Amino acid sequence: MVTPSVAVIIVSYNGLPIIQKCLPSVVQTDWDNLRIIFVDNHSSDQSIEWVQEHFPNVEIMAHPDNWLFSRANNEAIESLKTDYVILLNNDVEVSRNWLSPLVEYAEKFPQIGALQPKILHFKKRDSFEYAGACGGFLDQLGYPFARGRIFETTERDTGQYDAPSCIDWASGAAMLLRRSALEEVGLLDELFGLHMEEIDLCWRLRRFGYQIGVVPQSTVYHMGGATLSRKNSQKLYYNIRNSILMLYKNLPPLHFRKVFLQRIILDHCAALMWLIRGQWKHAFAVMRGYLHAHKMRYQYSPPSNIEALPSYNGRVLFDYLISRKQRFSDLAQKKFSHSDGFGSVP
Repeated sequence: MVTPSVAVIIVSYNGLPIIQKCLPSVVQTDWDNLRIIFVDNHSSDQSIEWVQEHFPNVEIMAHPDNWLFSRANNEAIESLKTDYVILLNNDVEVSRNWLSPLVEYAEKFPQIGALQPKILHFKKRDSFEYAGACGGFLDQLGYPFARGRIFETTERDTGQYDAPSCIDWASGAAMLLRRSALEEVGLLDELFGLHMEEIDLCWRLRRFGYQIGVVPQSTVYHMGGATLSRKNSQKLYYNIRNSILMLYKNLPPLHFRKVFLQRIILDHCAALMWLIRGQWKHAFAVMRGYLHAHKMRYQYSPPSNIEALPSYNGRVLFDYLISRKQRFSDLAQKKFSHSDGFGSVP
């Protein structure tokens, strides 16, 4: 049998210390038909020179400006003809055999459009990492959470989520994508810039009938916060803006209007709370996010193909704050709806 071809794309901007820690592990990946593409977003810290000196077999793609996550990855994807592409953050460390379980599952189940591994914390290796943990979900209002992470609470990994599963979204920190699926549904939304773009892509894949999954038999370790800290108001702005755009793009119009009204109330209550606490940058980030989402939404058309709603028919914000359900396993499993597929219901 011919080994499927895989390209690992690593986008970086002035991340030399991180690259020095993590890239050596990626180069040691045990896969015969593998290309590693280092995509530099116009860094000024000698990143390209270091990679060329230490890992001459790594391919270099140098952009003339900082094209952020979406465009930088898209440019690389469009230049490749491999069976699979993997988006891998520059602050992710992998094991030698991390790739095999992902590709094996993708080969076995052609309806899969995207997969992610189990993502643990780089320093606390017995704990899930914020960005994706063990597979992402959306609640009925479009708030993202994951097996092993709800809002700011991350769990210890005790093997509780080791069953492969269908999910709503795979983390862009470490994400395998099927080339043929991308040719059908398109690439990352470049208007998003960064944050939420992988969730939007996964939702689009689901609307086209593909499944998204997590394969915990593959494990990687993510530092997190290498681009923007979770406490950064600019990151909050991107998350608010892109979350609203994602809902507009993927929900049926009538459903969107119902969800949008509830989101306005909840998100602006949070903005008021930050304003009272003196965290005015966070408060204005919410307002700017909504304002810019309103202006940008005219560039999109409402969805016209298969309806694919979030899998969690509940409101995770209320579960977390009011019912104090801060672990994924605490959530009522009967509220999850999954299409039949390769994975088990979590």
